[in-house]
Amino acid sequence: QVQLVESGGGLGQPGGSLRLSCKISGSIRHINHIAWYRQAPGQQRDLVASIASTGRIDYEESVKGRFTVSRDSAWNTVYLQMNNLQPEDTAVYYCHAEAMAGGNYYHTHYWGQGTQVTVSS
Repeated sequence: QVQLVESGGGLGQPGGSLRLSCKISGSIRHINHIAWYRQAPGQQRDLVASIASTGRIDYEESVKGRFTVSRDSAWNTVYLQMNNLQPEDTAVYYCHAEAMAGGNYYHTHYWGQGTQVTVSS
């Protein structure tokens, strides 16, 4: 009912930048929020940034001032601009949506397949 496809991952240098995209499609009637999570090997999946339909934007403390989440006006794509990358940013990054879709009258959680970000010199 909701498809999320991440792209833009790859190898980044310390201090460098990458931009992730999350393409959103499906029979969506309402989006509560879209979020970016990341999961490093052996670690839990943690919230990085989120953008809500209310306009509220939140960031995990370690990425404040370095990462920026944004979206296009139609909620077709959500972006994560990552600047001043650090080795500890290395992880698989996942797009997550809380959305009402199809014949449902409640919001459900959806996940993309993830994109690998590796920060190394």
